[in-house]
Amino acid sequence: MRPVTWGVLGVSGHFIKCVVLPARSSPQLQVRAIASRSADRAQQAAEAYHIARAYGSYEELLADDEIEAVYNPLPNHMHLEWSKKAADAGKHVLCEKPLCLSAAEVEEAIAYTQAKGVLLMEAFMYRFHPQWVRTRELVYTGAIGRPVAVQASFSYNNPDPANIRNIREAGGGGLYDIGCYAVSSARFLLGAEPQRAVALVQRDPASGTDRLSSGLLDFGGAQAEFTVGTQHAAHQHVTVFGTSGYITLPCPFTPPPDVPATIVVVTTIGRREVRFDPVDQYRLQFEAFSHAVRAGGAAPIAPADALANQRVLDALFASEHSGRWEAVQ
Repeated sequence: MRPVTWGVLGVSGHFIKCVVLPARSSPQLQVRAIASRSADRAQQAAEAYHIARAYGSYEELLADDEIEAVYNPLPNHMHLEWSKKAADAGKHVLCEKPLCLSAAEVEEAIAYTQAKGVLLMEAFMYRFHPQWVRTRELVYTGAIGRPVAVQASFSYNNPDPANIRNIREAGGGGLYDIGCYAVSSARFLLGAEPQRAVALVQRDPASGTDRLSSGLLDFGGAQAEFTVGTQHAAHQHVTVFGTSGYITLPCPFTPPPDVPATIVVVTTIGRREVRFDPVDQYRLQFEAFSHAVRAGGAAPIAPADALANQRVLDALFASEHSGRWEAVQ
């Protein structure tokens, strides 16, 4: 197929890993433009990574008629505004997670982009990795019996008060940044939506962002529990338990693209490790979205999934303040 032309809103190290490097080896997409509020920064990035066009404002990039899709990795509180402006310009939107900061905002983003006739997708790249595709297949086909619980952890140590992840007004904090993965993965594996949620949250006294958060999700016949943190040792894992076995993903969310990934499957017939060839999950995500753009189909992950995930996050934040279980609604 003819490559889909992409533009990137913002200049950050994240876009290098998530867009430019994967795109270089993909015949299905081309990063043609990058924008920053600083023309110099945009030009430097364009020259360093061989991007054809650099713009000194996001508006200039969106006015480029040759750009078909945009990647929106801007700070969380800017996601809704610039996804809507991209839609105004007729661009399809792949937006970093969380898609917005509340379910009401997600509903607004979905309605707005649908009215403009463009695709919108929340960038949960992990779902495109073969380790997750296979894990869900095993769960759905009964390899571990009936799934009853999911446990997850995700953490890093970043106490820098100037970092955008630690600025509350910009949508910083652990639940928005990495708790969304724990919630998303539980919903993905269980194939259901939780009915209620309860949270225990510890906030940084200086920034006000949540630096250590745990949640419990009630799916009716199953449950999920997780802990995420932004100021302790880096770690991640997901385990899904069934009535006759369990599956563990030792590196579920950010597996390196140049080494094999492994899941551990334990059932009544024994323990085995399933290995997967190295892949770049970001490239797979961008290729899937690009294919949808070119084919005129639906987004690979429906925006309704982002709404369902945000409703759980909203319930967790409500629980933080109420100190009790909150309905997911």
